[in-house]
Amino acid sequence: MARALSKLGYCSRSRAFELIRASRVGLNGRIRGDPETPVRLDRDRIEVDGCEIRPQAKVYLLMNKPRGVITTAADEKDRKTVYALLSGHLPWVGPVGRLDKASEGLLLLTNDSEWGARVSAPETHLHKTYHVQVACVADSALIEKITKGVSTPEGGRLRAKAARILRGGEKNTWLEIVLDEGKNRHIRRMLAALEIEVLRLVRVAIGPLALGDLPKGDWRRLSETEKQSLDAAIKKANHKGYEGL
Repeated sequence: MARALSKLGYCSRSRAFELIRASRVGLNGRIRGDPETPVRLDRDRIEVDGCEIRPQAKVYLLMNKPRGVITTAADEKDRKTVYALLSGHLPWVGPVGRLDKASEGLLLLTNDSEWGARVSAPETHLHKTYHVQVACVADSALIEKITKGVSTPEGGRLRAKAARILRGGEKNTWLEIVLDEGKNRHIRRMLAALEIEVLRLVRVAIGPLALGDLPKGDWRRLSETEKQSLDAAIKKANHKGYEGL
C-alpha cells in the first residue's frame, strides 16, 4: 500500500508507511496495517482518513535551492526546508535526489516517484554538473587526480566523470565537475580526501537540463520539451550503462 500511495502522487513512501502504521489507510473499505499489502490500482479503492485517493496530475518542478535550506519535508531542528519556498496550489512533491544543506543550485521535485527514481538512480549514469569553488589554486594535476579517482578514509574510491578549471584567483579556484554516479556527499568527500576545502558547491545541470538564470529560491515547472529531453537522456544513459556491463 505504501508504494501505491506514492505512485498515486499522494505522499512519499516513508510518509505512507507512517500513515498505514497509524491505521489511517484503508483498502476496499478495510483498514490495513501492513505497508506491503499489495494493491491493484486499476481495481482497488485506497483511502486515507476515509477519503478516496485518486491519481494526481503529474508535476515536475525545477528549483534553485539556496544554501542553508534542507531538502526534507520536516526537520526536528526546525530548520528551513525547500517546502517553505513552494507556493500555489500544488499536490505533494518530493525532491529528486538530495542537495545537502551547504549545497545549492538545481533541485528537481515531483510527485512522479518512479520518474524521480530513474533520474537519481546511479545505474542510469545521467550526468550531473557542478560548479565548485575550492580554497586552493587548482592545476592540471588536481584535475587528473579527481578524474582518475581518489581513495577515501572510508576505504572507497571516488572519481569525477570529467573536470576542468573555470576560473581562478590568488587563493581559490572555480571548478566544473561532472559526475555520472551519485554517492553521498560525493564531491565533498572526494576533495576532502585531497585535503581541499569546498567553499561553495552549486549544481548547474542534470543531463541536458540547465539551471539557467532562475533566481535563487525560485522554482518553475518543467516545460514539456525539457521533460522529454531529460527522459531521452535517461534512456540514452541507461542504454550506455548496459552496454558497459
